[in-house]
Amino acid sequence: MDPAPIPGNSLEAGENQVQTRILHVSDLHFGPPLVPEVAEALLDVASKLPMDAIVVSGDLTQRARREQFVEAKRFLQRLPQVPLLVIPGNHDVPLYHVTRRMSDPHRIYREEISEELNPVLRLPGCVIVGLDSTAPRSAISNGRIHSWQLDHCQQIFQAVPKDTVKIVVAHHHFAPAPDYLHDSTMPKARRAIMRFVELGVDAILGGHLHRSYIGNSLDFYPGTHREQGIVIAQCGTSTSRRGRGREQEKNTFNWLCLRNGAIDITHHMFFHESGFLPTSSHRFYRHTRLAQLKDA
Repeated sequence: MDPAPIPGNSLEAGENQVQTRILHVSDLHFGPPLVPEVAEALLDVASKLPMDAIVVSGDLTQRARREQFVEAKRFLQRLPQVPLLVIPGNHDVPLYHVTRRMSDPHRIYREEISEELNPVLRLPGCVIVGLDSTAPRSAISNGRIHSWQLDHCQQIFQAVPKDTVKIVVAHHHFAPAPDYLHDSTMPKARRAIMRFVELGVDAILGGHLHRSYIGNSLDFYPGTHREQGIVIAQCGTSTSRRGRGREQEKNTFNWLCLRNGAIDITHHMFFHESGFLPTSSHRFYRHTRLAQLKDA
């Protein structure tokens, strides 16, 4: 069932048609932090939500051990069988096994989850580029986005039709959550945001913070194109007890509905009595819609 129209945010009939629905989960942390009850509840609600794709924005495991990857893979296989885009997080590379972290940090991830660390998922009217933001040889927790990855995004996005919804997924955050914990962002995050603006990116999906934030890049970066901020949708931890800030001991996921003229995001949170329930809805008009209104 698609979400109800958001009051005060009208679209013409053709623009209101749902093109693609995406389930966005993150920070599963298979291993000791996993809460099995919540994992089962996520599988239950996922079986009932209409969706065309699933995005997993990193940290499938707690300590990058093979048995944890195997459990995470089994979980992913139980989700609805729709196209899946998954990227690694910093917990998906070894922390204490320094030799493996320096020589082949993603070996078990590649063997159990996916060979591709920077995957591309093409859907009707939408293209999603996943970026591996882990930096196992230089940073344990904080991530990195390299210039070649931005060039990779440019190559993909410039080859699609103009009205295609363009989404970037990275585990680490390009903007801090607007709360009292004051997380630092990735080095050169502003450079990446400016490049994404130039490429007409509609949304960035991420995790890592273990709490959710749904907003706009203009909340943090003034930018050179004031009317072209990028939607930022951070997902909290979907299945573990490692929530932080106002989502301490809480679990969340986001559900995106991509329309011709807007992106709708519904935030869901887990309640022990009821499972996952929607707690807020957000509508963001797309750049193409705003350009049409300005020219009208």
